[in-house]
Amino acid sequence: MTEVLLLAIALSMDAFAVSIGLGSKKNSNIASFDLALKAGTFFGFFQAIMPIVGYLGGKGLLGWICSYTHWISFGLLGLIGAKMIYEGMSEGVEKEICYITNKVMLLLSIATSIDAMAAGFSLMLLNVNPFLACFIIGIVTFMFSFIGVFVGKLSGTWLESKAEIFGGIVLIAIGFRMLFY
Repeated sequence: MTEVLLLAIALSMDAFAVSIGLGSKKNSNIASFDLALKAGTFFGFFQAIMPIVGYLGGKGLLGWICSYTHWISFGLLGLIGAKMIYEGMSEGVEKEICYITNKVMLLLSIATSIDAMAAGFSLMLLNVNPFLACFIIGIVTFMFSFIGVFVGKLSGTWLESKAEIFGGIVLIAIGFRMLFY
């Protein structure tokens, strides 16, 4: 269960970073609490659903790739982690957003949860109920996203990139752990 919690925290870092960016917008068209609730709900929902898609897709392929699953999980988590570190070192898309609408939140939610779909494949290797794991991922992401809006309101974007880099490092570490699992 520790791996699931670490995976949940790492996967939520993308949404946390975007939430910080959204909260730091001075011209936001939504009150802070409403924006925090919206970010938490959108990001939490998609982060909970996408790993299930990845898990079920991986289950269908399991017979063909059974002996390589540790390497595939390592590769996917490593690539996702490297991508998060790279994105943490570059400018975020949320700086270009003028108005935070439901359409914008939907697009951001899908964009930040694609990684979770790929990481869902690794749930096959953990000895946990995948639906419980996805529920935990969704709740953790909700909490981080909700809090991220207020962190952004109070501090600006200085923490935004650090959150993504941290998440990337944790995912790479989990990938290495999968090699020996």
